[in-house]
Amino acid sequence: MHILITGGTGLIGRELVRRLLIIGHQVTVVTRSAPRARRLLPAQVTLWEGLHDHPSLDGFSAAINLAGEPIADKRWTREQKQHLCDSRWQITEQLVQRIHASQRPPAVLISGSAMGYYGDQGEVVVNEDEPPHNEFTHQLCARWEQIARQAQSDITRVCLLRTGVVLAPGAGMMARLLPLFRLGLGGPMGSGRQYVPWIHLDDMVNGIIWLLDNPLQGPFNMVAPWPVHNSQFANTLGRVVHRPAVLRTPATVIRLIMGEAAVLVLGGQRGQPARLEQAGFAFRWYDLEEALRDVAG
Repeated sequence: MHILITGGTGLIGRELVRRLLIIGHQVTVVTRSAPRARRLLPAQVTLWEGLHDHPSLDGFSAAINLAGEPIADKRWTREQKQHLCDSRWQITEQLVQRIHASQRPPAVLISGSAMGYYGDQGEVVVNEDEPPHNEFTHQLCARWEQIARQAQSDITRVCLLRTGVVLAPGAGMMARLLPLFRLGLGGPMGSGRQYVPWIHLDDMVNGIIWLLDNPLQGPFNMVAPWPVHNSQFANTLGRVVHRPAVLRTPATVIRLIMGEAAVLVLGGQRGQPARLEQAGFAFRWYDLEEALRDVAG
């Protein structure tokens, strides 16, 4: 296939590009900074600086949309919320417009979303049919998905990636947590009862490739089958790095530091990858401790 990717220099994108090239696909990455992308990506990747000079996606077998500003890096001011939305909605709109303008559109658009679509769900088991709570993360993801679905046609199917916390070596959440836990400064956040819907980077990439290769459409929870409470996650990570994990961070401190964005840490979803498993996808990483030992190694 010839595959177009947005967000190809991100945590998931870099590994996905590497794997697609190994399989033998041709990859074009849309980027805001070609020099940076050239440093991060293999030489055989074609780079486009934006979509402005490309009115259609004729010639592409698939488009994978992973672009978006990191959601937890800054406090959620009104301006930052709008920036988070624009960084996802605008590029998705551009892709949909170009799919509609194509004489031979891609057979599939795989577009990002997040488990935040559901809002904070407490102890509820969350499959793809669970009604969401109307919070900011739901509003962001719902509109994101709504835009992507507009590409659906008899020719182009649309898959939506409701992604959980991606465990990857030296990147993402693990890049923040591992130094603290290795110093013995880790522990549960808030009550520790909130669920962490996690997925190993290998399974995330394998899942995207599975969706490329199988005639599926609609939303998919990209999470491992066994979510854990935040306290279980902390205890397991402490055990992996051979340090105690007892320094609980009070919810009031987290809210003081993160503001409204604290819901990303203090809330959660007991997510289940129901539609992926029903379709026959086989997870490699079921056990959290095994997954953490792999990414912490």
